[in-house]
Amino acid sequence: MKKIFLFLMTSLLFAKLSAQSTDVLMGKLKEKLAKVKDYSAVAQLKTDVAFLKLPISKVNIFYKYPDQFQIKKEGGVSILPKGGMSVNLNSLILEGNYTVIPSGNINWKEASLVVLKLVPNAESSDLIILTLYVNEKELLIKKALATTKQNGTYELELEYGKYSEWGLPDRVKMIFNTKEFSLPKAVTLEYESGFGGKKEVKKALGNKGRIELIYSSYLINKG
Repeated sequence: MKKIFLFLMTSLLFAKLSAQSTDVLMGKLKEKLAKVKDYSAVAQLKTDVAFLKLPISKVNIFYKYPDQFQIKKEGGVSILPKGGMSVNLNSLILEGNYTVIPSGNINWKEASLVVLKLVPNAESSDLIILTLYVNEKELLIKKALATTKQNGTYELELEYGKYSEWGLPDRVKMIFNTKEFSLPKAVTLEYESGFGGKKEVKKALGNKGRIELIYSSYLINKG
């Protein structure tokens, strides 16, 4: 009995300490991201989707705290999926209405990362669960896995450079299943006509798609 009691007490204490350390880490991460009140950025947009034959294009990206985010493509439309899919983690994290669950550590690309699962408290949220893989020392999100109602599950991989002190990446890669890729109807029809019809588009669905943003510059907190 004593051993069982000791085990339960140890487990409860460990869970409490884990929750405390998770709250501290999440607080520091949010504090760092909240330093960015707004930014505009210039980037290259690369798409690797079977039924979208698109060249690399220049885009302008705009963010305003806490959740305004736009990508504008010069001379064309944005091809980012509509709905819940986003490459802007600031908006998702700083919104704040979620429960954080500590989920251990993993080694990824020769780095030890803390795993945090964010579960929204609002039933109306398109996001079902967001898993963050955080470099605790640098306070940088290196990877994220999001499951949404509208666009299924997608993965983000982030690389940092000269803007790391702001928590802003130099490169973001989004990996997703093209079966859940949501495009406006008019754009879908345009791609279908250029790709060989609906049958050819359906054949391509189910493959992995990739969208990559390569940032060349940011203007931060300029209003």
